[in-house]
Amino acid sequence: MNARLFWKALLVQAAVVAIPFALLGLALDDDFFEDWGWLVGPIIWLLASAVTGRILALPLAYVLFSAVAGGVAGLLVMLATSHLPGLIAALLVFAASVGSYDPRLETETT
Repeated sequence: MNARLFWKALLVQAAVVAIPFALLGLALDDDFFEDWGWLVGPIIWLLASAVTGRILALPLAYVLFSAVAGGVAGLLVMLATSHLPGLIAALLVFAASVGSYDPRLETETT
């Protein structure tokens, strides 16, 4: 585990996710999120993850795998509690997965 990459991934992903949600929250009413949040949330999560991967210069497939892992964990926590703990869990699992990336493993042949 690369602790520095973990923290970078956590902070960048949190910022990149917060921006579109803040803009949508200001532009749209609560009814939109009640009706379409189940679709918009995951789309923004995946797009934000791709942006985070680009910022951190990580492979897209690896980052999207980490995003799905974080998303599933976040969904499970959200279903058991509420949205905020689910988001925190998603961010932590995403960052832990990204933090385990080792570029040296890509250059080794099997």
